[in-house]
Amino acid sequence: MDIAALQQQQTWVLWAAFAVATAFGFIAQRSHFCTMGAISDIVNMGSWTRMRMWGAAVAVAMIGFHTMAWLGWIDPSQTIYAQGRVIWLSAIVGGLLFGFGMVLASGCGSKTLVRIGGGSLKSLTVFFVMGFAAYATLSGVFAVLRVNTVDAVAFTLPGSAALPLWLGQVTGLEVGQTVLAMGWLVGLALLAWAFSSAEFRTPGNVLGGLGLGACVAAMWWVTGHLGFVAEHPETLEAVYLATDTGRMESLSFTAPMAYTLDWLVLFSDSSNVLSIGVVAVFGVVLGSLLQSWLDKSFRWEGFQGTQDTALHLVGAVCMGVGGVTALGCTVGQGLSGLSTLSVTSFIAVAAIVVGGVAGLRFQIWLLERG
Repeated sequence: MDIAALQQQQTWVLWAAFAVATAFGFIAQRSHFCTMGAISDIVNMGSWTRMRMWGAAVAVAMIGFHTMAWLGWIDPSQTIYAQGRVIWLSAIVGGLLFGFGMVLASGCGSKTLVRIGGGSLKSLTVFFVMGFAAYATLSGVFAVLRVNTVDAVAFTLPGSAALPLWLGQVTGLEVGQTVLAMGWLVGLALLAWAFSSAEFRTPGNVLGGLGLGACVAAMWWVTGHLGFVAEHPETLEAVYLATDTGRMESLSFTAPMAYTLDWLVLFSDSSNVLSIGVVAVFGVVLGSLLQSWLDKSFRWEGFQGTQDTALHLVGAVCMGVGGVTALGCTVGQGLSGLSTLSVTSFIAVAAIVVGGVAGLRFQIWLLERG
């Protein structure tokens, strides 16, 4: 493969990622998919319907990921979630911050992009502040604090933090069969739990669960199969095209918001190129916009007052710092990470849920105080 062919393949990868992200935004807007909303429904109303949608999405993504790994289409060891070093304190602290922040900011990173497509100027503000905070946590002042504190606390699993890979390596079982068995067993259990409720079994909920899970699995295929080059014509090394981590990626939105701001600010710099994360941000907004125009739900929305503004700004900072520290958001760790059955993802998601509950309690306290 020569450089021209490589560049053409990278273009196809970016367009494919953009299409998947657009579908994600469209489905998320249509199904009202929201992790913060799912937690709120449980806390305030005792309803698990939207959480079942989230569980179904994880299940489909998980089955898709491990099936493709078994078929040899993707290498499950080539993700950030599979690294053997488990930064558990970062996952807890970052998850708590992110969960608390997403409540104050009226939704997580993916919901922020979906709300922008629906006309929310509040969410547009959250996007810029969250992206700036994420950038500072990736390589700025917060990065120094993160690396020298929570990131330094970790434990190492032999081989991999992804449970199917770890199990196969420590037991001597055939890794391919272990990957397939665990992915399908856990995935089918989640699907059974989701569909056991009659309230869940509506077209919108089923579309949200199955459709969004399929989008996550599709992005694994785009980056891990379509975007994989076994031998780069210049470096002669294996490469995953257009990814920010240098490994295969699926959907995530905290760090990509920072990369999007960087791309916009340094647009004229020839070394500044598009990545999967950047096109995914634009794709989700476009998909949400298309759906909101189709169902005539597009409405301009602004802040209601000083307190509303302050809460959203604080929430955006918490999400930006927390999402990078935890190595992902409710989609990055929640859907993409859990689809790999990563130990770090389980820790981060648990912390996000606890942080979300704390945020809801805080909001209730504010209302009662007011």
